[in-house]
Amino acid sequence: MAAHKPLKLTPLLHCPLLSKIRSPEQYWLCNTTTTTKKISTGNSLTNISLGTTMALQAAFLPSALTLRKEAMLNASTKDTAFMGISLSDHLKSDCNTPAIKSMREHNQRTTAVGVRAQTAVTTPSVNRAAPEGKKTLRKGSVIVTGASSGLGLATAKALADTGKWHVIMACRDFLKAERAAKSVGISKENYTVMHLDLASLDSVRQFVDNFRRSERPLDVLVCNAAVYLPTAKEPTYTAEGFELSVGTNHLGHFLLARLLLDDLKKSDYPSKRLIIVGSITGNTNTLAGNVPPKANLGDMRGLAGGLNGLNSSSMIDGGEFDGAKAYKDSKVCNMLTMQEFHRRYHEETGITFASLYPGCIATTGLFREHIPLFRLLFPPFQKYITKGFVSEEESGKRLAQVVSDPSLTKSGVYWSWNKDSASFENQLSQEASDVDKARKVWELSEKLCGLA
Repeated sequence: MAAHKPLKLTPLLHCPLLSKIRSPEQYWLCNTTTTTKKISTGNSLTNISLGTTMALQAAFLPSALTLRKEAMLNASTKDTAFMGISLSDHLKSDCNTPAIKSMREHNQRTTAVGVRAQTAVTTPSVNRAAPEGKKTLRKGSVIVTGASSGLGLATAKALADTGKWHVIMACRDFLKAERAAKSVGISKENYTVMHLDLASLDSVRQFVDNFRRSERPLDVLVCNAAVYLPTAKEPTYTAEGFELSVGTNHLGHFLLARLLLDDLKKSDYPSKRLIIVGSITGNTNTLAGNVPPKANLGDMRGLAGGLNGLNSSSMIDGGEFDGAKAYKDSKVCNMLTMQEFHRRYHEETGITFASLYPGCIATTGLFREHIPLFRLLFPPFQKYITKGFVSEEESGKRLAQVVSDPSLTKSGVYWSWNKDSASFENQLSQEASDVDKARKVWELSEKLCGLA
């Protein structure tokens, strides 16, 4: 290692012994006008010239002469003799001369000016504790299920385009999700595709394990994916044997949310949230919710029996299979689950639990299993008759609002939007807000998912 060149010491102190010291650790004031030193202030590195002016040095090392010198006297030279003379005693006496005291007072006066000047120039606006909660400069991390099309894809794009979120697109078809993200122009650095099949509880558990291996934080979970089979005459089933609509839309999301709750609890993001997409069709206090077949969970004998169509009905209420009703029932379960999460965990964790109906997305792929005539007539009917039509892009922005808008942090709320696209707290139907039914759905779902 090359030897350090002796530093030229400032003559300001006129201390005979100090002029013989060569180590910067013993004496730090250096009278060189050509040296540049990097000084860390917060998260930035600022280059400043070390000249004869000591104000900037004092700005970053407050009371530098006093603190540094006293530390050196008390530690480095405590038991040292220099040329037969006690270095400690000699320094103490020489450094308390009137000249030194005068310079120390001048340096302390300059410190305040230097600090104010330097702070104004170099300090960026970074982490500042605010009364309303913690702040963070990192991107938010959000999981969106069913993000390869429709509302999920529009939401992923709306969030990614802000540059403030990294979206984990949790999808059954990996390649479809990658192509979809590319087609709508989501920047690669703002999303990650991960495989998730909500019709398999094993896949849900594997997804959670893979997500944790990625070591990403989780700030928001959006349960959006859904299966809608309105024209099905016979039930189809998940890997575990549950009727497909309820098994995917409700049970798959129920397990996912329960397993990832611990990850949400660890989030240091200003507002951590768990959002479950609801539907107007599950609310019988609306016109759309009264279109037959209406949602009705009954006494839940079918859910208690496992929805397997063998020793119990494939329908929650124990009735005959109806694909459209199975979807509506699953949405009631989604909204009841959100409220039960709120009652059980909001006060303890600070997590915001919410549901929403973003509007009628009449052109969404959710209706791909409907009859062709319905797919043809439904969009213009919603646009020109009911005036309830919402584009996928607009609906994605609305769901993105519930993910990130500081004004939508109230927990236990079912959000809707009026014709002016202003959000408001909507009223759930009597069944969709029934506390006893919410508790029963929770307990039966725990058993079916192997959590109880």
